[in-house]
Parts: sequence; C-alpha cells; structure tokens
Amino acid sequence: MIIFPNAKINIGLYVINRREDGYHDLETVLYPIKVKDILEVVVSDQLTFTSSGLSIPGDPVNNLCVKAYQLIRKDVDLPPLHIHLYKQIAIGAGLGGGSSDAAFFIKLVNRKFALNLSSKQMQHYAQQLGADCAFFIGNEPVFATGKGDQFEPVILGLDSYYIILVIPPVHVSTKEAYAGVEPSISNDLLKANILLPVEEWRNCIENSFETSIFKTYPVIGEIKSAIYQAGALYASMSGSGSSVYGIFKSEVKLPILEKNNQVYYNVGL
Repeated sequence: MIIFPNAKINIGLYVINRREDGYHDLETVLYPIKVKDILEVVVSDQLTFTSSGLSIPGDPVNNLCVKAYQLIRKDVDLPPLHIHLYKQIAIGAGLGGGSSDAAFFIKLVNRKFALNLSSKQMQHYAQQLGADCAFFIGNEPVFATGKGDQFEPVILGLDSYYIILVIPPVHVSTKEAYAGVEPSISNDLLKANILLPVEEWRNCIENSFETSIFKTYPVIGEIKSAIYQAGALYASMSGSGSSVYGIFKSEVKLPILEKNNQVYYNVGL
C-alpha cells in the first residue's frame, strides 16, 4: 500500500518559553501544503526500512516510521513490514517532513490492517514521536500551542491564493535554531490576527526564528525580500527554517530564485 505524506508551513510562529521537558511552548498556525513524500509498506519476513530520493541522515532503525511501527506493535499484533520511503520533502527546511511520514505511516497501517483506530488514538501514537507529528493525522489548518501538539481548528481559506515555496541549499538544525531564538511573551494575538485579510498579515504576524536565522544565513532573508519584491501579500520562513513561502493574489513565476534554490509553485491544498 502506498500513501503520500505532505509537508506543512507555519503561518506565524512565536516561541514563548522553554519547558522543563526540554521543549518550548509555541503559538503557531500549521497549514498543510502539497509537497509530498511517497511511503510504501508491504508485509515482509522481517521489519526493514529503506529509502531513496533525498538522503536521510542517521541510522534507519531510528527513523520515525520504524518507531511508529514499534509503538503500535506494543498494542496490536502487526506482521513484520518492509517500509520504503521516497524522500522529496527537504530536511532541515521547517516543513515537518519526518513528522508527516510517521503520522501517515500510522494512518496507512490503520487502513491496511483495519485496526479501526480513532483519530484520537492515532494522535496519541503520533504525539510520542514528535512535537508536530499529531498535526498530520487530521491534516487540517490548526492553531497550535503547547509544544506544537495542542490544536484548535482554524477557519483559514487560502484556496483563492497562489502559494509558492522556496528552499535554499541550506540546512538549519532545530537545535541550532532554538539556541538562537529569543522567547517572547504570549499576547494571544496570533489567533485573532490570522483571521485578518492576508494583506494585513505582513504587519502583525511574525516568525520568532527569523531574527537570528537571517543573521546566520543571510540568503534566507534575501529570499524573503525577493518574494516581497515580486508582489507577495505575505512571506515568511516556515518553522525554524530554511524554507520560505510567499502568498500571492495570482500566479507568479520567479526564475531568478530558481537559479540557486528549489522552487515549488502553487503548493496550497
């Protein structure tokens, strides 16, 4: 069985404080986009994980899909599986690809073996794998708080807009990003500001990571500026970087950014 895990972008991202468990409290809006990996699962003689496409760092036994299998296997008598991931979502780009792969693996296994797990049960497994992993179970726009795993629905219609995604050849590690960020005091404005017209977001919705990341990797800030110069209504770095997206009123092409970066057009779901 094959499934297509998709990426996400953050619209607004505020780091509030550091938690005792090592995570940080956040406020953000998570929005799914149609940049996708390809995940295949078949019954096998033993549990194995392979990948192709973009190189995935680390030991395959520590891949989140394998960890998801092991979590479910504690409660359900699953057969050994061969898991193959064709990786297309950039790593270290703030797009949540690894979390999405794990969440979609849970949904695939639930469907393939008729486990009848509820969304709440699947989210419970996903929450043990990563801060934003549970988001991809519902895969709908949400206002996220806590460490990024507490969700409230958001009515966010971007269907009529044209969204582009630019990924520079830069990897920003989560550890590096959090080391440089300055926590801000929550004022709960994001929940209200996200309901404003997109044209007004530029003046009131920010990503806390941009200040330090742009200093370390100026090219990311330059991409954001170029997107605005091309007429974007709103542009932002996603997550802790390095990808930058732009929201436009109508279709646009940015060949100058294609020269040194990977550019995806019309990525809105």
